[in-house]
Amino acid sequence: MTEGSHVFAPRPDGQYARFVFGVVTGVDGDRMGINGVVVDPVGLKNKVAQDKAGVRSAEVLKNPTAENCIHALIFRVEHDSFTGVLDMSQDKVEIIPPKVHSNLDGWIREDLPELINNVLSLPQGVERDAAKRTLRQKMDTLLDRNLKRNLYSVCRSLKILN
Repeated sequence: MTEGSHVFAPRPDGQYARFVFGVVTGVDGDRMGINGVVVDPVGLKNKVAQDKAGVRSAEVLKNPTAENCIHALIFRVEHDSFTGVLDMSQDKVEIIPPKVHSNLDGWIREDLPELINNVLSLPQGVERDAAKRTLRQKMDTLLDRNLKRNLYSVCRSLKILN
C-alpha cells in the first residue's frame, strides 16, 4: 500500500457495516491515513428491516465490497467526508482501481442513490414519470463516460428507464 493508492474498507456499525472509500494520504506500518467518503446505506438497511429485500441484500450490508456495494447505492444513502486512519491488521482494506474509485465517488457526488431511490419508491404515475425524467437528464449530463455507462447498466437492470 502506498500513498496515492485508492482503497475501500467496510466499517462495523452495529449489526451491519458502513463503508469507506478514498485515497491513501500516508502509510506508517500497518496504519494508513485515508481521505475519502464514508457511506451509510440507510435505504438498504430499511428494506432489509421491512423484509422487502433478499438474503443477498443482508450479505451486502454485513460484508460490503467495492464490487457489491452498488446494491446499496441504488437506495438512499447518507454520506460524509472521511479523514481518518485505518489499520490493515484490523480493518479489511482492499486496493481498488482508480476507475472504481471514480465511479463510487461519482455516485455520491452526483447524488445518484437519491435519484434512483425516487424512481423506485414512487408508484406508477405522473410523479414517477417526472422522477424518471430527472434521472435521465442527470444521466445525459454526466461527463464521466464510465460513470454514465455504469448508471445506464444499473438502470437497465432495474428496468426503470423504459
